[in-house]
Amino acid sequence: MNAAPTFASFPGRERLVARLDEAVALGDDQAVTAALRGALCGLIRDRDVHLPEAVFAPIDDHYARREIYRSADYGYSVVAMTWGPGQGTPLHDHCGLWCVEGVWHGQLEITQYELLDRDGDHARFRMHGGMLAGIGSAGSLIPPHEYHTIRNPSDRDVAVSLHVYQSEMKQCAVFREQAGGGFVRQAVALARDAC
Repeated sequence: MNAAPTFASFPGRERLVARLDEAVALGDDQAVTAALRGALCGLIRDRDVHLPEAVFAPIDDHYARREIYRSADYGYSVVAMTWGPGQGTPLHDHCGLWCVEGVWHGQLEITQYELLDRDGDHARFRMHGGMLAGIGSAGSLIPPHEYHTIRNPSDRDVAVSLHVYQSEMKQCAVFREQAGGGFVRQAVALARDAC
């Protein structure tokens, strides 16, 4: 029998969970993600909510993924990501899960892509827009519009983002650009770093 996960306690955790529960209880993907964007923007600015100190410590060779909460009632997962200077993701999807992402500390460069066509593991994309997101901003991804990259553009500062996923995200697909054009899809298991 698997034990239920335990998560770090932090100041304002109950307030964060209550706001997220309220949003997720709406049920409809569009309504949920809109409510979560508003909730995250408010929570990031709430002086009584402080993420665990560990989420501000980068890891040298990869961006950190630290799950800080998972709802037993609604199934959503909250992951704090720590981005060292210049760290980022390859082009990837969320395997069909909606996600709302908010910048807690620093800045992140987010680039969205539109899938033009796919033949098996080969795909073609077009850059569909991008933004430099600062503290207190939040955005959402709702499949099929889920292809994107995230990168910390700073060469010296750490960035931290909070991601609320529809459920625990254990894997995703990354798309590696090929020399002759196009991308090749690769399934990737996602690790969690200690909090």
